[in-house]
Amino acid sequence: MSKKLYLKSLGCNKNLVDSEIMLGRLSEYELCDEAEQADVLIVNTCGFINSAKEESISSILELHSLRKQNSLLVVSGCLMQRYKDELMKELPEVDIFTGVADYEKIDEMILKKSSLFSSSTYLQGENSKRVITGSNFHAFIKISEGCNQSCAFCAIPSFKGKLKSRSLQSISTEVQNLVKQGFKDFSFIAQDSSSYMLDMGVKDGLCLLIDEIEKIEGVKSARILYLYPSSLSTRLIEKIISSRVFVNYFDMPLQHISDKMLKIMRRNTPKKSLLEKLTLMKNAKNCFLRTAFIVGHPEESDEDFAELCDFIKSFEFDRISIFAYSKEEDTAAFSMKQVPFKLINKRMKIIEKLVDESINKSFEKELGKVLQAYCLGSSSEGEFFYGAKDIRWDRDIDGEILINESLCGALKMGDLYELQITQVLDKKLLAKAIRKL
Repeated sequence: MSKKLYLKSLGCNKNLVDSEIMLGRLSEYELCDEAEQADVLIVNTCGFINSAKEESISSILELHSLRKQNSLLVVSGCLMQRYKDELMKELPEVDIFTGVADYEKIDEMILKKSSLFSSSTYLQGENSKRVITGSNFHAFIKISEGCNQSCAFCAIPSFKGKLKSRSLQSISTEVQNLVKQGFKDFSFIAQDSSSYMLDMGVKDGLCLLIDEIEKIEGVKSARILYLYPSSLSTRLIEKIISSRVFVNYFDMPLQHISDKMLKIMRRNTPKKSLLEKLTLMKNAKNCFLRTAFIVGHPEESDEDFAELCDFIKSFEFDRISIFAYSKEEDTAAFSMKQVPFKLINKRMKIIEKLVDESINKSFEKELGKVLQAYCLGSSSEGEFFYGAKDIRWDRDIDGEILINESLCGALKMGDLYELQITQVLDKKLLAKAIRKL
């Protein structure tokens, strides 16, 4: 009988790709959904902010409480890389520790029952084995590792290191191989995607990537996540808009809009320049705008917060993520004058209402429209609806379309359909399938 593997991937989709690399190296194991049955249990941790750290530690201890006798508990990822020495002392429950450099050696570590921390961050190669999870048509493609930015609040460069880009050939080969397996929708991700290839001396490397991906027959749609304002050029925005494959999906975390706060946060792009780029995006046909903001960063005044709130009310993003500031070691903001915790909570409650209103408006604008969407199979609401994803949306994070009527018979997971939006209900769109594309 084959041994069983249980894997829990925490944090962002960049972490998910690393988890899928580990699955590729452990293909002889049978994946299981019950931790109690597993011979090997892996937690791929996130160490970005306090809530993510707490979730990682809680998951490790929970899996230890569920594991069967003689099983192996393995902990990998960002949290381990960042707090290696402390956690190896404080977590005797864990059998194998590893960080962010040795995902392709996970099979060796388990065989030898030994921990491993190599010095450099893992960068995927074109022949890396990988098991895609969660979809039969969509895959995330990591284009680089590390980050050259110096945001005051972020510790990622301290444990992920400087920017290291994959070659165009490596990325192209991976996408071609995935297309042969039936994948056709791709999200390209990195810590700072718009800096891709800067470490190779190439500016606007994403323009070259777009050209390369457009050559691959079978890629039906693609989008780029985590665009960084200071490394995002007008040329690149226009390249995305003119692409026949890349949808007009613009995911650019702003973190704030006050010039004072942008300077303190070391974001390197003033408000005027941000508005110019956002306006260019917004004027694109069928554009979709996603951003993120941090509330309560050190030295954020009432006036700065009010400016942020006014901006959210006026600009009308499609999706907005809001994070309460997290005080992190190895960051410039750690030693700055902190905003009181109670005030951060008060501001979060105010801004969450504004964000909720903004997102509701975005959904309401879709009423009556005809759009293209991928069928996801059964929906989150059960077997009475098909679930679907707008071709512009990223997987999981942007919402769900519920199809309750079809003019083209039974729908197939992974196929692309033309839908008419008939109703908006609690941040979900109800639709009728008109025809298969």
